[in-house]
Amino acid sequence: MKIGIITNLYRPYSRGGAEIIARRVAQELIMRGHDVFVVTTMPYENLSSLHLEVTDTHVERIYRFFPFNFYHVIHDSGKPFVLRLGWHLIDLWNPQPARCLRRVLEKEQPDVVLTHNMKGFGLQAFKVMRALGLRQIHTLHDVQLSVPSGLVMGGQEEAWINRSFLRRWYERQVQRLISSPEVVISPSQFLANFYQDRGFFPKSDVRTIPNPAPDIELRFRESRGDGKIRLLFAGQLEKHKGLLQLLEVMGQMDENVELHIAGEGSLAEYIAGRSQRDARILYHGFVSFDHLVKLLDICDATLVPSLCYENSPTVIYESLQAGVPVIASNIGGVGELVRDGENGFLIQPGSVEELKKAIDQLKQHLPEFQKRGTDFQHQMKQFSLKQYVDQLEEMM
Repeated sequence: MKIGIITNLYRPYSRGGAEIIARRVAQELIMRGHDVFVVTTMPYENLSSLHLEVTDTHVERIYRFFPFNFYHVIHDSGKPFVLRLGWHLIDLWNPQPARCLRRVLEKEQPDVVLTHNMKGFGLQAFKVMRALGLRQIHTLHDVQLSVPSGLVMGGQEEAWINRSFLRRWYERQVQRLISSPEVVISPSQFLANFYQDRGFFPKSDVRTIPNPAPDIELRFRESRGDGKIRLLFAGQLEKHKGLLQLLEVMGQMDENVELHIAGEGSLAEYIAGRSQRDARILYHGFVSFDHLVKLLDICDATLVPSLCYENSPTVIYESLQAGVPVIASNIGGVGELVRDGENGFLIQPGSVEELKKAIDQLKQHLPEFQKRGTDFQHQMKQFSLKQYVDQLEEMM
């Protein structure tokens, strides 16, 4: 079967779990003998980058172009509100990405297209797929089809920006453009409910299927010998991920707690500075998956202290597959993966007190969690990449 994957970002460009999931699924489909090509974007280099080019043919064929706009989606952090507003409007109506996509699809003639995050690709792409009569399976990753920023902060659900006429107008335009793909996959029940409550996908077959965990056996480390508690944060280095609250908690911890931070984002420079002043904080920058596995191997818990509604964070799957418990904010779909007191602890988003208490509880019950590590790994087998793609193939 010939399969097209359409996504705003694809290796080596990445901001979060959506790109990781798209890549894992592509690799598994190729291993099963499917003919896979990818249509995605790249940052602006010169005028030629506005046109399609094939950048990789070794495994999957990757078509890239720069969607004409003020900036590339990977560079949106910290941009002024007015500039971002204009960017979203261009992304909504820009005909150039649709023309690029049409050329690829008419050339490749896929049997089915799998779409992921499309913000920054150009939402006119959905009209092209319908016009060509292609079967589409769309995977949700966040709330960006309703809220342009992709962020809804806990406790700010009724903020003016979420209730504004402009946001509601934007949501209606997106609903009209995306319409009802044949199948919509939501990794969490939270996200499926979020969209269906707002009238999205009225004729789609909406299915809740958790994301696939890494298709590798991660080594489980049963115990440590030096008595230190090592904590891991891996993800976007942004305020909405709860990093500032986490660093505040670290200021209240003793010398036997060590924090490892991996990722990129607007807080990178600040975190690098903190790590230079505090030997207990180790900043690794962006890390490969192999490096992440090594960090999981030395850490006792993974922290996901998000302030915003999360869908189904990839790092939680990776942590539990390594037998490492998770301390996470109980917001969005997180509680569908983390069970309080069993495979980690759930806390109130933004609560420094609860985060500190959860870390203290981890320290007290660490031997018990270490004994349960193999149980975490066994439970993750239900989220295997093989089973995920089995279900995907049934939908094609």
